[in-house]
Amino acid sequence: CIIGQSGGPTIAINASLAGIIHKAKHSEEYENVYGMINGIKGLLEGRYMDLLEEFDTGEKINALKQTPAMYLGSCRFKLPTHIDNQETYVKLFEILTELEITDFYYIGGNDSMDTVNKLSTYGRSIDSDIRFAGVPKSIDNDLPVTDHTPGYGSAAKYIAASMAEMAHDVKIYDIPCVTIVELMGRNAGWLTAAAALARNEFNEMPQLVYLPEVDFDKERFMEDVKKELKKSNCVMVAVSEGIHDREGNYISAGTSDVFGHNQLGGAAKALEILVKDKIGIKCRSVEINIMQRCAAHVASATDIREAFELGVSAVKYAVAGNSGFIPVLKRVSEKPYRYDIEYIELGCIANIEKKVPVEWINKEQNDVTKEITDYIKPLIRGEIEVPYKDGIPDYLWQPGKMS
Repeated sequence: CIIGQSGGPTIAINASLAGIIHKAKHSEEYENVYGMINGIKGLLEGRYMDLLEEFDTGEKINALKQTPAMYLGSCRFKLPTHIDNQETYVKLFEILTELEITDFYYIGGNDSMDTVNKLSTYGRSIDSDIRFAGVPKSIDNDLPVTDHTPGYGSAAKYIAASMAEMAHDVKIYDIPCVTIVELMGRNAGWLTAAAALARNEFNEMPQLVYLPEVDFDKERFMEDVKKELKKSNCVMVAVSEGIHDREGNYISAGTSDVFGHNQLGGAAKALEILVKDKIGIKCRSVEINIMQRCAAHVASATDIREAFELGVSAVKYAVAGNSGFIPVLKRVSEKPYRYDIEYIELGCIANIEKKVPVEWINKEQNDVTKEITDYIKPLIRGEIEVPYKDGIPDYLWQPGKMS
């Protein structure tokens, strides 16, 4: 079999890789377990490695399980359809045939599932016996059908912890101030919603939360801030990077690329400028950009366990004869939190985006409801024991042969 990783890194994606290696090693189905270096793009260039040679002990697999980012490296390669570019598919399947691949596993988000779905579809069209499986990952939690995606729970935990720590910071001064924190999420506000988990019996921050699922109004925002300042000297606001007005224009600081195209981001900075101009008090903006993607020192044990189990399940379903599928999580109980792992066709999940239900946003559209915090809480529970060396986390690194 051969395994690839694609898209953005997460804290848990290597746990899914570890799950596939573990199950493949003990299934006695495979003579070789290969890893694509830099995903499908690397495979097209003939770059791969022997994973059973690298991970020949349970200790090494466990170390991989707790290592963030992507051990095999990643790519942002948009695979064309076989109708538009059949040469690419012919080349890929020649490589797979040469390696005697029977099972193909690809771990990633929406675009990655599109890639493996296209490969599976082409395989069926030429009567290939190769079985194709996607394995979900996304800190954005925007894949449909599955209850949630591996990577999201750990990222949500990082955000909640960071918001709580910032609340401790800003509350020590008896000076009116506003802190605006921008979080990742172009169209789906799952990460921003996690900021509400920072609240407890001692902390009411962030008082305001704005998601991209609803339109953003600057005047209404200013009224919200003024209202909260009457209750407290310190106001903290969480906003998604993708907040936009009713015309669909992003709220941004007006940055652009070298071609003059408007760039997403800068929402917090734009609102900081607005608050300073309209209210004239101390205001700062903070952007939590990529930090939550690989912060394994605050990983969710639940997240790591589920990612590993999804990798194991992918192998289980593949060796049973299934192809063109993805294992998904189905929540069956809230208290206690329990789930099953099932599988569905890739066509049901590829290129479809799951957003926060509007009913999980309050009627004022400046906060989230208890339903979404109850949904997230089980996903951030538990801690893993991270190894340290010279005072910093000691993670696995990609082997030198990958360069």
